[in-house]
Amino acid sequence: MRPAVPASPRLAALRVAGIVLAALPWLANPAGATEFSVGDVTVTDPWSRATAPTAPTGVAFMTLSTSGDTDRLIAADSPIADIVELHTHRMDESGIMRMRPVEVIDIAPGEPARLAPGGLHIMMIGLQETLVRGERFPLTLTFEEAGTLEIFVPVAGPGASGPPDSPN
Repeated sequence: MRPAVPASPRLAALRVAGIVLAALPWLANPAGATEFSVGDVTVTDPWSRATAPTAPTGVAFMTLSTSGDTDRLIAADSPIADIVELHTHRMDESGIMRMRPVEVIDIAPGEPARLAPGGLHIMMIGLQETLVRGERFPLTLTFEEAGTLEIFVPVAGPGASGPPDSPN
């Protein structure tokens, strides 16, 4: 058996640098983050509700704000759904609340857009997997001015009214 040869200081420094560089994307936006930003837009407290194993749809909620000029959420996409749409609830002519797609969600300075149960939300149709409490899934948001942002959405219980770690 050969004795271990100590690494040169340069080789040790290169190994440490490699580990740090590999970790940078995670440190900049870890999957557990509750705030994500692109340009002037900030997304806070994204969350979803757990679904039954055969549920064809799921939903995502969050708050969108801008520190700059007005922006608009124009699209969303996720690998866990066939179709992802921007939605709201509206009263129909018979007084019944119904979900309806919307073209965009406006985000004005000082007036955050709150995507919440009973209002604006992101609807995922044709789920490819069950949304399980305690797990997360990727969701890509496209803003008119700020561009594209990938976030990770934590899944709360099936009847939750807020993010998994909130007192809901």
